[in-house]
Amino acid sequence: MATKLPRVPVVIVGMGWAGGIIAAELTKAGIKVVGLERGKSRQTSDYYMVHDEVRYAQRYDLMQDLSKETVTFRNTEKVRALPMRTHGSFLLSEGLGGAGIHWNGQSFRFLPYDFEIYSKTVERYGKNKIPAGMTIQDWGITYNELEPYFDKYEKMAGISGEPEQNPMVGKRSNPFPTPAMKKTPAITLFEDASKKLGFHPYMMPSANLSANYTNPDGIARAACQYCAFCERFGCEYGAKADPVVTVIPVAEKTGNLEIRTYANVTRLLHNGSKATGVIYINPMTREEFEQPADVVILASYVFNNIRLLLHSKLGKPYNPADGTGIIGKNYAYQVQGGSAVGFYDDKEFNLYAGAGALGSEIDDFNGDNFDHADLNFIHGAGIRLSQTGLRPIANNSVPKGTPTWGKEFKQASIKYANRVLTIAPQGASMPWRHHYVDLDPTYKDAYGIPLVRITYDFEDQDRELVKFMSEKTKQIMQEMKPTTIGSSSQLAAYNIVPYQSTHNTGGVIMGADKAASAINNYLQMWDADNVFVVGASAFAHNSGYNPTGTVGALAYRAAEGVLKYVKEGGPLV
Repeated sequence: MATKLPRVPVVIVGMGWAGGIIAAELTKAGIKVVGLERGKSRQTSDYYMVHDEVRYAQRYDLMQDLSKETVTFRNTEKVRALPMRTHGSFLLSEGLGGAGIHWNGQSFRFLPYDFEIYSKTVERYGKNKIPAGMTIQDWGITYNELEPYFDKYEKMAGISGEPEQNPMVGKRSNPFPTPAMKKTPAITLFEDASKKLGFHPYMMPSANLSANYTNPDGIARAACQYCAFCERFGCEYGAKADPVVTVIPVAEKTGNLEIRTYANVTRLLHNGSKATGVIYINPMTREEFEQPADVVILASYVFNNIRLLLHSKLGKPYNPADGTGIIGKNYAYQVQGGSAVGFYDDKEFNLYAGAGALGSEIDDFNGDNFDHADLNFIHGAGIRLSQTGLRPIANNSVPKGTPTWGKEFKQASIKYANRVLTIAPQGASMPWRHHYVDLDPTYKDAYGIPLVRITYDFEDQDRELVKFMSEKTKQIMQEMKPTTIGSSSQLAAYNIVPYQSTHNTGGVIMGADKAASAINNYLQMWDADNVFVVGASAFAHNSGYNPTGTVGALAYRAAEGVLKYVKEGGPLV
């Protein structure tokens, strides 16, 4: 029997970037908020001098315990889904700050094309350009409408970037708050080669601060030390923007935020048209609590947002057989493939140093920045050279033909430890009718709740994209004049075992049409107007970029919507 607690104005499920941003905005406006985080508390001091590659990068200390809760996966409906037993293709986080603690800090804005992808594709190429089964749709908001929220997110996080307007991306109302990060010899080599080929390289927008910075909320943070322990690690300096050093302290300072850690929400309570609260369990004591609330905000990771709605029976589940329903629809990932690797016998770089978002990118082949008329795919990829820091356990790149073990392998590993550069495309992932997330009929978590099941595979669209991008990466690498080049243009079936990216999107998608979306452009549910579902679960497809910048902008938009709802009530769109 759950212990029923006093009603609160707002309860937020998940205290990562989305939950932290919304908590800060609501509490500054005087609204009392309870934030529920199923993991433990975190602070910057937890990471002092903990550059432990085994603990964090190999044993996933910051990640979810998959023995208690995981996901199941299958490539198609014809095969049985099996649980992901160890962290592989993506990393599921747990604890205050969520994935915002262990991210790299690469902070892009999605392109104007992304938000109107269906309309703009049809306008330029006609409906026949969209293959049967591809379920792209407009997002119900334009880039120009979202731009002020991008600006607000970037000022809060102190995003570092170049002052010049990049012609390949959406227009900005203001420059980046801080200058671009340091340009290393490897990045200069990439940019010089790209410019010679007529492309438009620019320094990657970075949440690793290039300079000391105080944001509009008065949060002061120190500049990045280029220690290379970003991805899978918390930042001991607070230089990498994360919720624990930016938005959560602002909310706590108001006195209007109560954070409850070890609060694992298992169900959303509702009467069919409005939510009445949530049920959560303390995983340490197994005590169960009912938290009534006037407004419920789901701001946890993609899979948990979907799972809570499906398990709580709020919103119509997606049915791939006839395409009806919404919850679980348009799951998308990221297309990684087509990299070019250059090995240098005559150059050496300081590759042990770096930062999660230290790098340069070209967007000449991202979105619809190039003509797709004669190509068998839509959208594209950002092409980048990143210097994130090659930590020794995970990085042993050697030229093709080198033995994979033994004396020669060790010698080559040592020789090329600081003599190898990689140019990598990060491709957009389009949604398909047969790519979705539902509840697994067999496997359950430690509390007896069904796990979410992913049905996903790479398509011909993705293989054509990788072939095209591999030629571009090879072309740039050749201009960078390494001794030898390794590359691949082939994309096999999607495999959940090797790490690729934690860029999962979709399942609770936004749009202007209730029949084709779960939430409106304030991320308010059509089916329950006091429920807001925030995060990359709102994305109707995935772009060629990392998603966090767009998650942040949408969170600020959602916060504005919640404030309107508290004052006025009812549907906001």
